[in-house]
Amino acid sequence: MPTVIGEKGHVRSCAIRLIRDLPKRSSWDDLMYRIYLRRKIEAGLADLRAGRVYSHEAICRELGVA
Repeated sequence: MPTVIGEKGHVRSCAIRLIRDLPKRSSWDDLMYRIYLRRKIEAGLADLRAGRVYSHEAICRELGVA
């Protein structure tokens, strides 16, 4: 999966920051959700930079929604 972060060391520092930003009573599920969300956002930004985007109108046409 393409990521915004290119350097392995940078991933580690971002993960540490993500953990530090969690509330004190966070669960493993809370952490996993934040990681999941971060990866989805990075993938979306990579798609945007690569030109893999569709307009709202194009999606509505594809789905047959007026």
